[in-house]
Amino acid sequence: MALALSLPGFMLAQTMRGTAASQPAATSTTGGMSAPSGYVLGPTDQIAVEVFGEDDLRTSGRLNPEGNLSVPLLGSIHLAGLTLTQAVSKLTELYSRDYLVNPKINVTLLGYARKRFSILGQVNHPGSIEMPEGSQEGIDLLEAIALAGGYTRIASPERIAVRRQSASGDQIFKVNAKRFTKGKGGGFLVKPGDTITVGESIF
Repeated sequence: MALALSLPGFMLAQTMRGTAASQPAATSTTGGMSAPSGYVLGPTDQIAVEVFGEDDLRTSGRLNPEGNLSVPLLGSIHLAGLTLTQAVSKLTELYSRDYLVNPKINVTLLGYARKRFSILGQVNHPGSIEMPEGSQEGIDLLEAIALAGGYTRIASPERIAVRRQSASGDQIFKVNAKRFTKGKGGGFLVKPGDTITVGESIF
């Protein structure tokens, strides 16, 4: 069941997928990103795997949609759902089992999963749009509209609906973007997976 909510103009609380403070992030020696403590890997996250002293075993790439990465000697290994530290432990165990003695392994986050939102209605370039790099928690509604080429001539910024999936069902937020000023805060946070519909002016 869809739940309709009216938002006069406040930013939703921000959340980050996969955090567990008890797990430290693996450190990087190859210039990767600084991942949040306990960050959990997901499909299409980009990582690098380094086996110290074994240059031919180094690899990097994005996890596939199933959450697997092709690793030298080991083949396709499922790493989604693991922290970086847990991924190190898993790869260490697998390499130790058949190939290496006491391998020293580092797993580095190179790039977050490609997250997208959809925008429909009265924008110049409707469709599915990739979130900008570094915006894993979401982007401002006005930025999302700018990424879609801005409003059309007959758009109605005060008639915007945002559909968001949650465990309890879909939520529909009614948003009046005329009240927002880009870059001033106090807007609406568009999250990955949201579908934005910009209404048409009623003359």
